[in-house]
Amino acid sequence: MNSLTGTRALARLALRLDRVRLTVWVLGLAVMPMATAANYFKLYPTDDDLRAVSSVFVNPSLVTLNGPLFDVSIGGLTAWKIGVTEFILVGLMSLLTVVRHTRAEEESGRLELIRAAVVGRHAPLTAALLVTALANLAIALLMALGLMATGLPVAGSMALGLATGLVGMLFAAVAAATAQLTESARAAGGIASAVLGGTYLMRAVGDTGPTWLSWLSPTGWALHLRPYADERWWVAALFAGFTVLFTSAGYVLAGRRDVGAGLLPQRHGPATASPGLRSPLALAWRLHRGLLLGWTAGLAVTGAVLGGAAAGFGDLKSPNQQLSDVLSRMGGRTDLTDAFLAAIFGITGMIAAAYTVQATLRLRQEESSGRVEALLATGVSRLRWAASHLAFALLGTALLLAVAGLAGGLVYGAQVHDVGGQVGRLLGAALVQVPAAWVLAGFGTALIGLAPRLSALAWGALILSVLLFELGALFGLSQWVLDVTPFAHVPKLPGSAFAVAPMLWLTLIAVALGAAGLAGLRRRDMPVA
Repeated sequence: MNSLTGTRALARLALRLDRVRLTVWVLGLAVMPMATAANYFKLYPTDDDLRAVSSVFVNPSLVTLNGPLFDVSIGGLTAWKIGVTEFILVGLMSLLTVVRHTRAEEESGRLELIRAAVVGRHAPLTAALLVTALANLAIALLMALGLMATGLPVAGSMALGLATGLVGMLFAAVAAATAQLTESARAAGGIASAVLGGTYLMRAVGDTGPTWLSWLSPTGWALHLRPYADERWWVAALFAGFTVLFTSAGYVLAGRRDVGAGLLPQRHGPATASPGLRSPLALAWRLHRGLLLGWTAGLAVTGAVLGGAAAGFGDLKSPNQQLSDVLSRMGGRTDLTDAFLAAIFGITGMIAAAYTVQATLRLRQEESSGRVEALLATGVSRLRWAASHLAFALLGTALLLAVAGLAGGLVYGAQVHDVGGQVGRLLGAALVQVPAAWVLAGFGTALIGLAPRLSALAWGALILSVLLFELGALFGLSQWVLDVTPFAHVPKLPGSAFAVAPMLWLTLIAVALGAAGLAGLRRRDMPVA
């Protein structure tokens, strides 16, 4: 039997299973650049308006966040504003899709049943890569056509679409390799996501420091393809080479392991459990500790990098009132430095919320894997089991944001020679994000308890929050639209006055959603496939 036998059928199955999820990803990622370009045409109707604020976009702080601006034009500004966001999101979509249709299927046991039929050894991986390639191709084509429809040059539009698709395929290939390493889909996705986050940080440091670091990052390559600025088409060869390398590694590794096993050896536990595993909370700690420690290290680095980026914002003076309004809506109506700090810690809050959602959905993962049945067969109640996991989702989020605030305060304070004053300010700016992240934990719990098959919508709520925060102010959306996300109600610290009421309301909403979810979890059948 050929190793690719059954690929077509598996690809059709994956497309059917992901028809809604991938449609949302494709349309969302394709429309954002077009909408951004259209709004920039309104924001800067003449070349003089654009040139008047060109000095703003080369500020080191903004370069750290978005990369360098290669051309002062609507096309160049669009690529600068939306490029990095597109690259991160398309990379996330791609790696999650590949892991979901490879390692997650193995972990659940479904792939073993499928492999019992006439299915080749490499068919599941090939099908996952084909489906992801189709999604990336659709994003690239629709993005290019949409940008051209707004009146932007054809070459630059094609280059930006190509760069986005290439980033997606590279991280699909990375996930194809990481899916072979561990027995856990969560670990495989975590490794691939860590690579994605690391490339962003290398690009952020390299664009304002040692330039060679930016050339070690795929997101840096995508920017240096230079859409709308004398495109460097040869950069695509870097993507092609490394995509082939990681894809080949995935196929080779897949051929050297058993179904359900990973190449990294699993550590055998002791014959008898330690006294520290006598409670559901202790077991939850064992399950969450790797995730929490990894996120803690990542948020410490993120806080330090973003805090360091803020130091170059102090002398920024924008002659464009509309741009000042955008910054004020994102970070509060204070001076531009405080507005920038508030904005970047809003971003940090949403990064930490990704951990919140991931830790909350561990409840659903434990249920769908069947492990929770054995636990509930003992004297452990459902509520006690759920509370043990939610404790790490809630308290872990607070820990992550505290670490990010401390790291950002130390780095920023050292650069402005005010460590003592800035650590407290930025720690507060980070911690006010906690109740908003808790709302997502409550939403995820509600889905798990009341509509477990829709629990993945918790990720949709986070993605919606990111998009509204990133683009809502630029598009001039009504405040009631922005208020959909809980992060819109967080006090804009530092600089603005701290308000207790929105923090209490967010906490109460999180508690109400969580209580509804726990009530549903207590009454419904378990497990739900």
